[in-house]
Amino acid sequence: MSRAVPPLLRLSGLSKSYPGVRANDDISFDIAPGEVHALLGENGAGKSTLVKMIYGLVAPDAGRMELSGAPFAPPEPRAARAAGVGMVFQHFSLFEALNVAENVALGMDDAPPMRQLARAIREVSETYGLPLDPNRTVGDLSAGERQRVEIIRCLLAGPRLLIMDEPTSVLTPQEVNILFKTLRQLSAEGTAILYISHKLEEIRSLCDTATILRGGKVVGTTDPRARTARELAEMMVGAELRSPARPATAPGPALLEARALSLAPGTAFGPALKGVGFTLHEGEVLGIGGVAGNGQEELLATLSGERPSGPGTLWLGGQDISGLGPNERRALGILGAPEERLGHAAAPDLSLTENALLTGTVRRPLVRRGFIDRRAARAFAEEVIRDFDVRTPGPEVAARALSGGNLQKFVIGREVLQAPRVLVVNQPTWGVDAAAAAAIRQALLDLTGQGAGVIVISQDLEELMEIADRFCALNDGRLSAPRPMAGLTLDEIGLMLGGAHGMHPPDAGPDTGRDTGPDAGPHGLGAASRGAR
Repeated sequence: MSRAVPPLLRLSGLSKSYPGVRANDDISFDIAPGEVHALLGENGAGKSTLVKMIYGLVAPDAGRMELSGAPFAPPEPRAARAAGVGMVFQHFSLFEALNVAENVALGMDDAPPMRQLARAIREVSETYGLPLDPNRTVGDLSAGERQRVEIIRCLLAGPRLLIMDEPTSVLTPQEVNILFKTLRQLSAEGTAILYISHKLEEIRSLCDTATILRGGKVVGTTDPRARTARELAEMMVGAELRSPARPATAPGPALLEARALSLAPGTAFGPALKGVGFTLHEGEVLGIGGVAGNGQEELLATLSGERPSGPGTLWLGGQDISGLGPNERRALGILGAPEERLGHAAAPDLSLTENALLTGTVRRPLVRRGFIDRRAARAFAEEVIRDFDVRTPGPEVAARALSGGNLQKFVIGREVLQAPRVLVVNQPTWGVDAAAAAAIRQALLDLTGQGAGVIVISQDLEELMEIADRFCALNDGRLSAPRPMAGLTLDEIGLMLGGAHGMHPPDAGPDTGRDTGPDAGPHGLGAASRGAR
């Protein structure tokens, strides 16, 4: 893209500090009209703080911004939107009981009459290839359709700059293609896009320019199409990136079995689990993929014991554990890490030491004669921080003070260091940078080398292709028959996620163990071989 074009947005020396943290340090770069500009960096690099300043959520301590050559210092998001800056957040802010038009109206500063708004939603959705019925209840929409609501809400304001934070984390490959087509259309019309994602192949495919942050500073600007995903990742972390390596172990006997496991919906708009069945073997990673809202939370809840299933539906080593609660299952070695790290996996206002206690008392000696052993609890938290490179001043820091990626490392580390027989994780590397994701995946693979079985529930298909031995698709509460991961393509998996489970024959059944066929090739940042161990 020609740099002769005057910038739409110019950032000059932006800095922002919090107590003990220099979040942004003298950040300067330009975004041109129609440019798709990636903002890359590991967790805690300062990306979120920077876009919050652009969108008016926080004020910079120093530096200045210009929009179309005029000073730009929005005191609040309303002022940013009025100036032509829109933002689609990673977490949707929608009311499930309201319809699409009502949700869009709530996010507008001056919403037109509902009939007029519904007509505008239809027109914009058709123009940009994002079909959406304004009268549909949001609770009935897929994750991809909910994202369309957020995007259309921004597009109705005619933004000159659109900020997108991890926009594909809940989308199937087919939905990603639709989104990218829309973004390219917006770019061709002159809308600039500031795009944040940890999916580096997406960055290479979509973006014209990438600015890399490390430690709150700009460490480089590059054309991502001229770089490999590994090179971009190494620019982010400032070191060589190591790919996860598989332990040289053979598959073991059946460990955990689900038999016709069904569960009523947990919420008014949640899915029911319908006859779920699988077998997990010792030393195996079973990958379960699915678009958000198809039963992932319900599946983890019933496997962990938060919502016990009916008798005879869940067996561990030949023992019926269907009626056991979470602590009883933890004592037997079944541990879990839910998707919602702040509020479900960790208590926001408790310290890391106290959060280590929340799940660690069953399998670690953290309680003596009924009293909490604070020294042992602190030592456990420090062990997690050290072994999983959690960036924090210390174990007494509140969980909410950590960046999302660092809290994720703490949550996963807390469970891994309790030596589980079975570990069930939902979205283990969601919102985590490339280096941290590789470390988490390695920790999961190391567990299988010790004979544990690991169930990885993930919407990151490249992640599943990298570490899973077998794959199942979860769609509307139903689980497909397991298939060996080797040989599956992203397109095939995407179709399975949409419910096309019967398009290929399943493997020989849940007790056949790990696939021993040839590896299908690398995916993401260096998939390890998936042959026989």
